Amino acid sequence: MTPKIVIAGIVGGIIIFMWGAVSHMMLGIGESSMKSMQNEEAVLALMQENMKESGLYLFPGGAPSSDMTKEQQEAMMKKWEQGPSGFLVFHPEGLPAMSAKTLSTELLSNILVSLVAAFLLSQALGALTSFGSRVLFVTLLGLIPFLSISVSYWNWYGFPNGFTFGELIEQVAGFGLAGLTLAAIVKR
Repeated sequence: MTPKIVIAGIVGGIIIFMWGAVSHMMLGIGESSMKSMQNEEAVLALMQENMKESGLYLFPGGAPSSDMTKEQQEAMMKKWEQGPSGFLVFHPEGLPAMSAKTLSTELLSNILVSLVAAFLLSQALGALTSFGSRVLFVTLLGLIPFLSISVSYWNWYGFPNGFTFGELIEQVAGFGLAGLTLAAIVKR
């Protein structure tokens, strides 16, 4: 990678990181579809009593596995259809609300994705002759994580429409903002 691509990737990653802060803390994109539990203390006490380790919990009964009989798989599917069903990331010991480690990990991941975008942009420069086409190229890269991850979570696990739409805005706008910088730096 050339120094120009590295600089573009770092700056683009910082822009994506800053957009994430604005979209979450100021605009509340995605969070508007999150709900609080009623009787939270009682529910949490039951969870702590019955779920002793951190993990990703799928209910009812987790995911069907290959060692289940056909009848067991059908019974599980029926439970899913009758409800309740869900997908829960659980940490009985808690997590830091916002630590230097989580913020730096987020920033690093944003820089890495921006470096990939800058590299891909540099490889496509022959076909992308205008500033606008370069910005559009990087912006469209934001559809990749949305379509491959967010839509799958919406489809398979029932993630709320508002959350999923928020992810679309978050990814496309973040890549679009980074694209403005990448397009200005990575050019013929």
